[in-house]
Amino acid sequence: MTQTTVHLVRHGEVHNPTGILYGRLPGFRLSAAGERQALTVAEHLRDFDIVHVVASPLERARQTATPIAASHRLELATDDRLIESDSLFEGKKVSIGDGALRSPRNWPHLRDPFTPSWGEPYQRIAHRMLAAVHRARSAAHGHEAVCVSHQLPVWTIRRYLEGKRLWHNPTRRQCSLASLTSLVFTDEELVEIRYSEPAGVSDPKTTGA
Repeated sequence: MTQTTVHLVRHGEVHNPTGILYGRLPGFRLSAAGERQALTVAEHLRDFDIVHVVASPLERARQTATPIAASHRLELATDDRLIESDSLFEGKKVSIGDGALRSPRNWPHLRDPFTPSWGEPYQRIAHRMLAAVHRARSAAHGHEAVCVSHQLPVWTIRRYLEGKRLWHNPTRRQCSLASLTSLVFTDEELVEIRYSEPAGVSDPKTTGA
């Protein structure tokens, strides 16, 4: 039997002074704090047996992954399945009681919080993330892989693998900036899920997350 670990890393803090939901919009890169977080997680992983590093195609994820790949002298790969979830509120402020959520014209998009009706269904996120995880597991067979993604996709696949309902309270996600959600496999069977925060704790509601 062979053990392989896939580390799901959330990207670092993003420069987002207007506090919008940037989603898949171009031009959103790491803040100075986010760049430090990327270096911190790379240092944390320096002595791990990492042989494969892959990131979401979005700039903030690739920036977070770059020092990890460099410290292991690896080429950085990308996988579109690690991308941020799609949302109809992209480019708008969506804080509770603020911005787009206060407008009656947007309320029909909020009719189904279980799917959700305002964006990519949780089940679809879970399935694409699972496919990306198994591709990374295969690429790192017997060693460790890093997949850099985003808060909602990482939290969704974790809940899916833990057999929990996929709809949830966004303010209670355990997925801090530059955190690691580590999936341990024996051959193809998931045997353990670990969570760590090498860059410290961050609030799920923080602008730039």
